[in-house]
Amino acid sequence: MVCMYRPPPQSRCGRQRAAVLSFVAVMNVVLLIVALAVILASAELFTNAVEWFGRRFELGEGAVGSILAAVGTAMPETLVPIIAIVFTHGASAHKIGVGAILGAPFMLSSLAMLVTGIAVFLYSRRGRRPRTVTVNEKVMRRDLGYFLVAYAAALAIGLVDLPHVKWILSPLLLVSYGYYVYVTMKEEGDLEGESKPLYFHRHPVMPHRRRIFLQLAIATAGIIGGAEIFVVAVTHVSESLGASPLIVSLLITPLATELPEKFNSVIWMRAGKDSLALGNITGAMVFQSTFPVSVGLLFTTWQLPFDAFFSGVLALVSGTVFYLTLRVKHTLTWWSLCGAGSMYAVYLVYVLLIPH
Repeated sequence: MVCMYRPPPQSRCGRQRAAVLSFVAVMNVVLLIVALAVILASAELFTNAVEWFGRRFELGEGAVGSILAAVGTAMPETLVPIIAIVFTHGASAHKIGVGAILGAPFMLSSLAMLVTGIAVFLYSRRGRRPRTVTVNEKVMRRDLGYFLVAYAAALAIGLVDLPHVKWILSPLLLVSYGYYVYVTMKEEGDLEGESKPLYFHRHPVMPHRRRIFLQLAIATAGIIGGAEIFVVAVTHVSESLGASPLIVSLLITPLATELPEKFNSVIWMRAGKDSLALGNITGAMVFQSTFPVSVGLLFTTWQLPFDAFFSGVLALVSGTVFYLTLRVKHTLTWWSLCGAGSMYAVYLVYVLLIPH
């Protein structure tokens, strides 16, 4: 007679625990889907409203894409590190805050550019837009130049222990961003292409500013709320997989909170409004390398771990390549945008495959 081993039956308590864990996992997936839907709908409302805001007040492409759209959609990933650093005590919270500060420009300069490049390729294959990428070179070069200087200074100060230099650099970054806003906002120019009627107006004539402000407010609230739900769900999933707080803050949190920029840029790429699409990303890079960094300099030791420093170096490499491409070739292509994704791939290999 052959004896068969039978594992002991699972206890009732064990079955209940497994059922609870399964329910939580399903709820996290549902939350992710709901958050994505909210962000997508809000991004459509936001891009539509911000275009009409620019037309109403006769603003140029740089002001609309690099300032209004960039800062508006950068709020979620800006709030995460500020809350973690200013309102939470402990070394772990500061690590998460610093990681989120440095991770945001890295995601923008790599993954966000990759997404826009893929969008250009796919929409051009469907005949929705041309394959060439047409940008306002002056605006793009200015954005990238400000980003490279500010972000390089932030990384350099993280390698040395000079508190007095930190306190000087922090207000300088804020002043430089204020000057950047001033220069960009005073620049004249018309928005490219036609705009859909305002969703809260639905007529092709110029809508009243109250309707524009209302749609902007609702869209921004939806973007922030959807991003917060997404961050919570993604964080729970990553923690259940045993990811470290720094990796979560460098890779997962910025990925989740930057969905608005990516979706806004995809929507504008579909419409052939390339300057608005890329200005939305490069303007956010300038903002993220100045305002959140100044908070980190004031409220943390700003001693950067190698994981965070390496992501910053990759962001500088990507930004430098884009800047030099514009200086030499005076244009960007969909495949050069996709090439920025190689920086993200390099970092994933470093994080996932190289022992730490």
